[in-house]
Amino acid sequence: MLVVSNTSPLSNLAIIGRLNLAREQLSQIIIPPAVAAELSRNPYPLAREALQNAFNDGWIEAKSLAGSVTVEFSLSLDLGEAEVLTLALELQASLVLLDESAARMKAAQHGIAHTGVLGVLRQAKTTGRIPSLKTEIGRLRTEARFFVAPALEKALLISVGES
Repeated sequence: MLVVSNTSPLSNLAIIGRLNLAREQLSQIIIPPAVAAELSRNPYPLAREALQNAFNDGWIEAKSLAGSVTVEFSLSLDLGEAEVLTLALELQASLVLLDESAARMKAAQHGIAHTGVLGVLRQAKTTGRIPSLKTEIGRLRTEARFFVAPALEKALLISVGES
């Protein structure tokens, strides 16, 4: 499966010490140059180290775009998101990792399957790789300052039997 990722899912998983879950579920992840640059500036030293180790191990790989970012994406998204969706279309990726709603809407409009950090954590709970989705969402909030709407959190917890 060919997966292209934006900064947020990888960064947030690294911040809470769960980057390994992305590797276990997805094997290999491709990122565009803007995302590589953003990840290299992660303000959390342990997260930056985990991300660098993933690059060194070769399971996260930076890849340049063959063409230019589309005007549609550049007008409505930040550079990283625009590059992710452009690269996903170029490579005919099976999945993109995105957390931002505007980018997820654009992915859906172009028929690109997407998930995000919460999807990775939900899958990890479903497969028994983490004991509690609620605990990991709490860590995202406190350690990574990641916003999760209460209704979404409730729905996710119910979906994995943690109500």
